[in-house]
Amino acid sequence: MAANAISSPPLTTSVSSSSSSSSKNLIFAKKTPFLPPSSSCSVMGASKFGKLSIKRRSGERLGVVKCMASAASPVLPKALLFDCDGVLVDTEKDGHRVSFNDTFAEKELGVTWDVDLYGELLKIGGGKERMTAYFNKVGWPDKAPAAEQDRKEFIASLHKRKTELFMALIEKKLLPLRPGVAKLVDQALGNGVKVAVCSTSNEKAVSAVVSFLLGSERAEQIQIYAGDVVPRKKPDPAIYLLAAETLGVEPSSCVVIEDSGIGLAAAKAAGMTCIVTKSGYTGDEDFEKADAVFDCIGDPPEERFDLAFCGSLLEKQYVS
Repeated sequence: MAANAISSPPLTTSVSSSSSSSSKNLIFAKKTPFLPPSSSCSVMGASKFGKLSIKRRSGERLGVVKCMASAASPVLPKALLFDCDGVLVDTEKDGHRVSFNDTFAEKELGVTWDVDLYGELLKIGGGKERMTAYFNKVGWPDKAPAAEQDRKEFIASLHKRKTELFMALIEKKLLPLRPGVAKLVDQALGNGVKVAVCSTSNEKAVSAVVSFLLGSERAEQIQIYAGDVVPRKKPDPAIYLLAAETLGVEPSSCVVIEDSGIGLAAAKAAGMTCIVTKSGYTGDEDFEKADAVFDCIGDPPEERFDLAFCGSLLEKQYVS
């Protein structure tokens, strides 16, 4: 498929005053570019779309913003880079957290991470780093060794087992893809846009998500950068810079899909455009520096944005 094959209606902006509009799918685009004349952006209910303000009348409820760009816009990303956890799949609460707790229980460590605690621990990138920081703060389990090098090996063994348990969940397809992920991947691959997944999670766990949930045909075309492939994890930009270098593209031509503050910081530090799709743990984080913020990518008829919209962000035509 040619890169200009995506089409949509001409630019329209409509505001519905119906009080029956649903607010469940509310999205926020705090910093969204001016779309070219060939683009389409419809506003249902009332909202503030990027720097284009749509004022609402008293009593109106916020609804859904849907953003697409048409075939007349020639700009598409050279690469589309996805985070994994929280972006491809909302894995944290019922996937990784459960697997950590099952590992702790198997090893009889007397440790349990509840939902709220795990949300705080997610501010630390990487599972091994997360466990180390937690034990350094609250005290190491009695069964943990005392020597620093032995503790590193202890943490590595816990993380290995945790990854095995997590992969079992993925293989059973107990955690579904988030809405719109497969659609956006297909649009990118169909238009010659390189696709990669860049994650702080273990490479085997990320590969399992891509293979089992996106399917082998897509997986063969997706590059994975994960785990300890770089020495410093998000919010450090190393993993995104490595992806750009390996894929042979300029960072400024990449669009990143992230769900967290540390992921956003990594993408922006790498000089990349970043769209945030909020996840279960990140809804209240500060995404002021994001180029656009949504609740999900979305599938029709509740699609939030498409590949051409990602390309329109690269034009940097912001409304003042």
